[in-house]
Amino acid sequence: MTGAGPDLFADLPGGPRICHRVEGPADGAPVLLVAGLGLDLTSWPRRMVEGLLERGSRVIVFDNRDAGRSTRIATPPPSPLHSLLGRARPDSYDLGDMAADTVGLLDHLGIARAHLVGMSMGGMIGQTVAARHPDRVATLTSIFSTTGDRGVGRVAWSTLARMGKRPARTAQESVERHLAMLAHIGSAVFPPDRDEEVAWAARAWERSGGVRSRGGVPRQIGAIHASGDRTAELARITAPTLVVHGDTDRMVHPSGGRATARAVPGARHVEVEGMAHHLAPGVVERLVGLIADHLVRGDRGAGRH
Repeated sequence: MTGAGPDLFADLPGGPRICHRVEGPADGAPVLLVAGLGLDLTSWPRRMVEGLLERGSRVIVFDNRDAGRSTRIATPPPSPLHSLLGRARPDSYDLGDMAADTVGLLDHLGIARAHLVGMSMGGMIGQTVAARHPDRVATLTSIFSTTGDRGVGRVAWSTLARMGKRPARTAQESVERHLAMLAHIGSAVFPPDRDEEVAWAARAWERSGGVRSRGGVPRQIGAIHASGDRTAELARITAPTLVVHGDTDRMVHPSGGRATARAVPGARHVEVEGMAHHLAPGVVERLVGLIADHLVRGDRGAGRH
């Protein structure tokens, strides 16, 4: 998982402070990786980042608001009942605010257009950027994500039950929770590297501030709920779009990926057999190949969709 490069900070005008890392040549095609729910910038597998760097890309990873070392938002998190019912607090931020953070980071880095790659909630943020700021997105890759339509991409009830547990109180408990959730939403076909996951979970706990970060995930869930069904908005995306999903995903049912591909004009849809809701070692090389090919297709078709 991503470990190279120092933590840098962008103080966005009127917005949060965003922690980020940048690797690769200054003249390389910028690829912005947008992390998922509760995940920090180190959640991207190191081999995935290196695969993009080897192809000459300039790779940027960052912590969304309420994750990692970025700003914790002051508003109270939604109650467990609100989260279960899919309701947001009236003062909740939404995916549009998180998309604005993403564009603000591009502004801070002086990047006019970037290739966006988002996983899960990060895919939703990338979709929103592409729909609302089409001039800033060279290509979009949406990995195991969905449209916000409640009829598709549903979280399995067994997964919701696990998500509803009280937050971890210690680093060890956080590591154990991570491993247990990964055993549930991961894939037997593409198993995780247990030692790597233990090390990542321990680092992520420390990096995010431990118990001080407990409100971040509920607020991010609230942002998803506050954004509602985005299907109509996705129809406005003009960037060449690749949608990747696994066929055994319990966190975001595969119907979410299929609906995303239907909603975005001209999108290419790849459903990977045996892949679940995890960037496991066994699928990283294929994902890098798919993304790299998509970037080339996007460059060749610049100005067309």
